[in-house]
Amino acid sequence: YNFSFMLKKVFCISLLSIGVLGFSQKKWTIQECVDYAIKNNLQVQAQMYNKDVQTKNLEMAKKEYLPSVSGTINNNANFGQTLVGTSSIRNDSYYNGANVGASMLVYNNGRLEKSIRKTGFDVEASLQDVETIKNNIALQIAQQYLNVMLNREIKKISESAMDNAQKLYDRAKITTEVGTTAQTVLAEATASLAREKQNVKMAQINVDKALFAMAQLLQLQDYKTFDVVDIPVPDKLAPQSESVEEVLNMAYTSQPVVKAAEIRIKAAEAQTEVVRTNFYPTITANAAIGSFYNNLLNKNTLGYQQDPVTGALTPVMERNFFQQYSDNFGQQLSLSANIPIFNKGITKLQVEQTKINETLAKNNLEQQKFQLKQDIQQAQFNADSNFEVYTSAVEAEKSTKLALDFAEKSYEAGRSTIYDVTMARNNYANAQGSVAQAKYNYLFSIKVLDFYAGRGINL
Repeated sequence: YNFSFMLKKVFCISLLSIGVLGFSQKKWTIQECVDYAIKNNLQVQAQMYNKDVQTKNLEMAKKEYLPSVSGTINNNANFGQTLVGTSSIRNDSYYNGANVGASMLVYNNGRLEKSIRKTGFDVEASLQDVETIKNNIALQIAQQYLNVMLNREIKKISESAMDNAQKLYDRAKITTEVGTTAQTVLAEATASLAREKQNVKMAQINVDKALFAMAQLLQLQDYKTFDVVDIPVPDKLAPQSESVEEVLNMAYTSQPVVKAAEIRIKAAEAQTEVVRTNFYPTITANAAIGSFYNNLLNKNTLGYQQDPVTGALTPVMERNFFQQYSDNFGQQLSLSANIPIFNKGITKLQVEQTKINETLAKNNLEQQKFQLKQDIQQAQFNADSNFEVYTSAVEAEKSTKLALDFAEKSYEAGRSTIYDVTMARNNYANAQGSVAQAKYNYLFSIKVLDFYAGRGINL
């Protein structure tokens, strides 16, 4: 029994350990990074709140079609004397009144429809603002993701150089011990190996820095266990073929920053139409029902009534609360028109002001298009120049690799020194690093052009 219990306990602990290990070793894909950032980024959240505010404004504008209904209850008590002619009488009384009224806009030259239309444009523009922030975040994440990949590739290059330096050290140690090479050869091999180990360590630190920057961009609390999935990058890259005009035409129809500017022009024009309705009459329909109760506090009679036959006087008693409310119940219907005649020219100035806002909105659209054109031209220039750098770096890598092969063969044949091999290896490692740097720079330039063309960020 004890042995079986111990086996179960060990099994449960093993499963728990595997689960914790699996969780801690989770690697994020580029899409997971983008989705997480969009969901948790404070700028996105703030813009979403702004969109919600505009949505509520639209809902309130639509509610204006409904009548406004309100109820009123009045209570009033009077004590003391009241003036009657040149004398006064005691007037202690209590009054209670209640009424319910409704008011509804009948006509104002389509003000409600135009307000709803304008507010709807505001909602659409705020949605495009959200998409703009999401796109910018995705672009930042793609750049940082590629930076992680670059530093990992540089680390692999450094590790390969360290392995070759280790082999050279092992050989130098053997040949020095048997006396076929001088002690200086072993010293240089030792120093070369130490340098390569230092390069590997620095490369790992750069990888960690890139991952840390990525975690900060995602606003993660636990950045120490953060890691990303490696993405396949082709060894050979082809030049991009799209022109600036082709990318620009696609950007004008796909970029949310342009769509938002276009929508805000429509919103400004709609606001002008809303303000113009102030030139026209406003017709409002009103309806109300109500009743009241009045009580003389200092007496219970309202007067006396004489019998026409007997001539006897009988007191007229006050009616109770419910009787008065029933007898005093009344209704009211009204239709009122507010006709603007002169308001110091304010409405005209307001229309002129909204026309200026239209011009500003159109100017903003032109600014956005001009900025977009500059950004695309810069991205195109970067792509072309980065590809040229990449092409020349590949050629340099081939040349330094050939030189390294000759140096190693010459060293094995005893015709060159270990210094020549070390120098050739350093040149080759630097060339490999340059190729990697140029490759990822060019790849990011292509992704920027894809971004402006509306194809999204796919790695």
